[in-house]
Amino acid sequence: VQFVESGGGLVRPGGSLRLSCAASGFTFSSYRMTWYRQAPGKERESVVAISSTGGITNYADSVKGRFTISRDNAKNTVYLQMNSLKPEDTAVYYCNARYFKNDYWGQGTQVTVSA
Repeated sequence: VQFVESGGGLVRPGGSLRLSCAASGFTFSSYRMTWYRQAPGKERESVVAISSTGGITNYADSVKGRFTISRDNAKNTVYLQMNSLKPEDTAVYYCNARYFKNDYWGQGTQVTVSA
């Protein structure tokens, strides 16, 4: 199982970033995918999840209306479009794949929102 996460970086408040998580080594289209984040000194939290077909999404209240998750099962990739970024969005963002007892994690990508 392998993930390649990309798209993180430094952005000013109000800016946008698009994270990507390309997966391999498992049947991506069967897995629920979730973006998590962990800020310094805080517990890891779920940001948004998407069902295996992409038909169902579940957003944390803190990102509703600003973040959009999507997936391309043909490319084994999940995306997170982040708009109107705030300093409190600063964290390491991780992609997660889950299917029954199988639970896989990406290596994380840093997102820093600062003026």
